[in-house]
Parts: sequence; structure tokens; C-alpha cells
Amino acid sequence: MSAFNYSVNYDMFVLIGIPGLKELHLWISVPFCLMYLVAMAGNGMLICVIALERSLHEPMYLFLCMLAFWDLILSTSTVPKALSIFWFDDVNISFGGCVTQLFFMHFAFVVESGILLAMAFDRFVAICYPLRYSTILSHSVIGKIGGVVVFRSFATVFPIVFLVKRLPFCRTNIITHTFCEHMGLAKLACADITINIWYGISVPLLSVMLDMVTIVISYGLILRAVFRLPSHEARVKALSTCGSHVCVILMFYLPGIFTVIAQRFGRKIPKHVHILLANLYVLVPPMMNPIIYGVKTKQIRERVTLVFSLKEKCCKG
Repeated sequence: MSAFNYSVNYDMFVLIGIPGLKELHLWISVPFCLMYLVAMAGNGMLICVIALERSLHEPMYLFLCMLAFWDLILSTSTVPKALSIFWFDDVNISFGGCVTQLFFMHFAFVVESGILLAMAFDRFVAICYPLRYSTILSHSVIGKIGGVVVFRSFATVFPIVFLVKRLPFCRTNIITHTFCEHMGLAKLACADITINIWYGISVPLLSVMLDMVTIVISYGLILRAVFRLPSHEARVKALSTCGSHVCVILMFYLPGIFTVIAQRFGRKIPKHVHILLANLYVLVPPMMNPIIYGVKTKQIRERVTLVFSLKEKCCKG
């Protein structure tokens, strides 16, 4: 079906999926669906295990629980619509639905960046100030940090809603993507979008990039403290507590940096490659985060194993 067969209706937009690969939509949907199910099951189990197990009510695990929740928001804001396009050719989305989708996607992304920064601070305090760890990161402080992260993300992303709603659309309502995102929608407007462009640049610079730089500084201080420890065993033990977090950080930031570079400078890269990368970016980190922490964190691994063993006993009984 050609994208130009759709009638123009500016109360409704058209997400055509992955251009040039329409005949492969059904096959592409299989790994997408499997990754989404793994992400939902893994993060859901992580939240339940941490919430129900009182021994895991420590700062690191509480931050991890927050990350798992926003992983669910990030993937759920985009993947179900993509699957409905692949399976049912459900390409229509209302303007309000489009704006809502792009808001929650960008909102969850900035929140996750803030949570990763909070987790870096947690590791910094645990290694550099171990005797004051429980005092500095009390439950009330963790709650305040979580509130500040969410408020900051809301304050930085919510203006995008007004910046998009003010735009008149008179050229086309066809979006060559599987989900709505800020600049993809703004480029369809028949008006000056300079403010949208600058705001779209400033938000990641002042939030995500600033978080990334602060995380690097935090780990520089952590490494300096670790290498001052007297014994090799103590150094290895201290570094092992950071292993999972470092993997998650790399999983979150590196694909995002690559995607931004590809969009800015990879003009020769086919459009469908950009779209596939964008979809993998909202699928792979939410899928891998619970797996990484489940494999590398002994306490979580033991609790999940206990849950499954109890279920098995109940079934046999």
C-alpha cells in the first residue's frame, strides 16, 4: 500500500511504519514482540521482587526498581503501536495521541537518565563514604531524589507539548516512522520551527548530556577511591559492585549517542536503518537491564530463584 494513498486529515496522522520494508513488517514484528515481552516480564518481576522482599529495600535496589518502572513506560509508549502497524496495518493516530506518545517517550528517556545519575551517586557514596551510606541515602532522601528526577524531566519535556500544539500542519500528515517523536512531527509543519529545533537540542544537552558528564566525573572519583584501597581483594570487591550499573549506563547512552550521530551526519544511511535503530533503542535497554542485574546481582538472582522454586513446589503439591 503506497503511503500517498492516504487522505490528508490534520486531526489524524499516519505512521507508515518502516518505509521500504512493508513486506517484511510481519517478520520484523516477531523479534520486536519477543523483546517487548521479555522487557515486560523482566522489569515486572524485578519490581515485584524488590517491592516484596524487605532485604532488598536498600538504595541501590530502590533506584533499580525506579529504573525498571520507567523502562516499562519507555517501551510501552512506543512498541504496542508499532506492533499494531505491523500486524493490523493500524497506521492512523490522532494528533492528541501523537503528542501524548512523544511526550511519554521523551519524558521516560530523561527520567531514566536522571535515575542512572542517582545510581552513580549511590555507588559513589557506598564506596567513598561507606560508614555514612545509610545516613546519607535514607529512604526519605531516596524519595526526594526520585521526586526531583521526575519533576526535572517533566519541567524540561512538557514545554514540547505546547511547542508542537502551536504548529499549523498543512503539507502532509504522513510520518515515516513507527512512533511519533518531537522533530519528526515538527518537520511536517508549514511554519517556522526554529524554536522547536533549538529546544530539541537544548533539552538533551542540559539534561541527558549533563547527566552523562556528571556520571563520568562520579566514576572518576570512585576509581580514585578504589585504587587507594589497601588490598587487591577490597579493590576487586568495590569494583564488582559497580559492574551492573556500568553495563546499564553503556547500554543506555552509547546507542543513543550513535543514533544522534547517525541522524546528524549519516545522510547516506537509508531511512529504514534509522527507524530500526530508533526502535531497538526503546526495546533493547528495557529488555537487557533486568537480565544484566539478574545475572550480576547475587541477591536478586537468589530471590528470583526462590520465587520459582516456591511456585514449582506449589504446582507439585
